[in-house]
Amino acid sequence: MQKPLAYRMRPTNLDEIVGQQHLVGKNKIIRRMVQAKMLSSMILYGPPGIGKTSIASAIAGSTKYAFRMLNAATDSKKDLQIVAEEAKMSGTVVLLLDEIHRLDKTKQDFLLPLLESGSIILIGATTENPYINISPAIRSRVQIFELKPLEADDLKQAVHRALNDSENGLGKYPVDIDENALNLLVSSTNCDLRSILNGLELSVLSTQPDEDGTIHISLQVIEESVQKKAISADKDGDSHYDVISAFQKSIRGSDPDAALLYLARLLEAGELTTAIRRLMVCAYEDVGLANPQACSRAVQACQVAQMVGLPEARIPLADAVIDLCLCPKSDTGITAIDSALADVRDGKAYSIPDDLKDAHYKGASKLGHGVGYKYPHDYPNDWVEQQYLPDNLVNRNYYQPKETGKYEQALKMRLTQINSLKKNKKRS
Repeated sequence: MQKPLAYRMRPTNLDEIVGQQHLVGKNKIIRRMVQAKMLSSMILYGPPGIGKTSIASAIAGSTKYAFRMLNAATDSKKDLQIVAEEAKMSGTVVLLLDEIHRLDKTKQDFLLPLLESGSIILIGATTENPYINISPAIRSRVQIFELKPLEADDLKQAVHRALNDSENGLGKYPVDIDENALNLLVSSTNCDLRSILNGLELSVLSTQPDEDGTIHISLQVIEESVQKKAISADKDGDSHYDVISAFQKSIRGSDPDAALLYLARLLEAGELTTAIRRLMVCAYEDVGLANPQACSRAVQACQVAQMVGLPEARIPLADAVIDLCLCPKSDTGITAIDSALADVRDGKAYSIPDDLKDAHYKGASKLGHGVGYKYPHDYPNDWVEQQYLPDNLVNRNYYQPKETGKYEQALKMRLTQINSLKKNKKRS
């Protein structure tokens, strides 16, 4: 029985890895570890299908170590014991342990001394945040690396490599894939390369050759293979992003009819996740402090949509879209944080007033840290004159309130009150 294309195309060395150049590129940490033959156990985390197994496979291939795969949820302690015995005989085994966040205490206790001795190089793979879901005992013995979502160009490169590889890929088939079909293929699975390659193989093997023997992969063929419809068949593949842009701009522009139309286009294309993500961003970016309750309602609607799925998901999402469209709008939140980020990136936020510094440790007072800090709740109006910004930014105002909603009007009144207290304090 032939293995799936995604399995056959797993890289055998670091140069074949798609994306993740921040880890495997020239002079980057994993490549340096392999080149120096100084491997250490690690945890790779990120969304499904973006290269965790590929990196583990490439590390094993590059170092010529034995490579074994287990699943922390379904494989037993006995399976781990078999790998441990092999490590005793061969010296070192690279073990890819999938779903490592589900490793129970019995298996964990068995693994810990093996990690200490280095007889097993553990590469844990997880979609969960290891700082939250992995036990401290495991975390302290591994390095943690976050994998980034793959870019469209990376995914297209992987597709072309699979089409040209005659040994493990589809190179023996005379395939001609349309550009719009390729765009849909790489955008239809949330950057999951495994799903993309398996969808590609299905489309090639299930398509009859033309009269000239060519297997023509059209947009319709990809739609059938990945069970998603294209938002548009435009040549450059830009329409997907145009619809998303039009969706948010219609909400920002308070046009519920247009926003519902673009929501419908996203949902009809099977882009539920995209619609949900964009709706939540729009709520906080464009409505924000003008109506925080509407933002909360949008998040609740998105949560319901995720729980029930399509087609019912269209109902709470439609309600949220109409709600956000007809809300007062404010972009003061994003404007304020972007201004603050600009100062940080320009190196203007390098200092912190001494009285605000951490003072919980012994000797802090000798450094002047925390000395003179005034606790606002001990003063009238829960406010006391005190410098919080660094000296070089002491007069900087990031938040500029608007009056487009009752809530932000109240925030502006409170800010005006505080500024008035500051002025009175200075006069006195």
